[in-house]
Amino acid sequence: MIAPVIGLLGGSFDPVHVGHLQLARDALAHLPLDEVRFVPAAQPWQKERVTDAAHRAHMVELAIAHEPRCVLDMHEIERGGTTYTIDTLRELRAGPWPDASLVLVMGSDQFERFDTWREWQAIAGLAHIAVARRAGAPARLNPTLQAFSKERHCGPAELAHRPAGGLVEFPMTAIDASATEARRLVSDPSPHAALRLGRLLPPAVLDYIRAHRLYR
Repeated sequence: MIAPVIGLLGGSFDPVHVGHLQLARDALAHLPLDEVRFVPAAQPWQKERVTDAAHRAHMVELAIAHEPRCVLDMHEIERGGTTYTIDTLRELRAGPWPDASLVLVMGSDQFERFDTWREWQAIAGLAHIAVARRAGAPARLNPTLQAFSKERHCGPAELAHRPAGGLVEFPMTAIDASATEARRLVSDPSPHAALRLGRLLPPAVLDYIRAHRLYR
């Protein structure tokens, strides 16, 4: 039996926006993934305050309702507490996917700070890392991450042949979107803000935010 290749896309998703969706689509298009699992954090260690986890998870569910091979994963929310990727990977290895190829999908901006994550070097023993590169955006890696990347660099096809340890890059469609901007615009009554929000957020997510008066 061939082990599945599972993409893991984590974050606070506060709120989930079109950039997150494009990242998942591009990962599915360029990597041999069976699915991408959106994994909302319970309490991201980098942030003091986030919107209630139930709201964030429901927004992800709405956003991916029509995205083939995208799935909501509640492991981190159900575990609760401060969220660290290393804990999630250990839980997944001890539970549903002891032998699967697990692939952490992230943007290049996240990878530039990867060596600040808890037990970041141990993460590569539990999962592959897939870094999305925007065209024309140069990599700004410190010497530690440059060496780490060079040592583990591999091609996309190799992700399916071992459960962890590789690092692959794939191209990402340029999308100008951020959760910070979306939260700021929600309380702006101007037509410009409404137009911009319509481009930042999936329609169902924007409707949910307005119905529940989030980010006011």
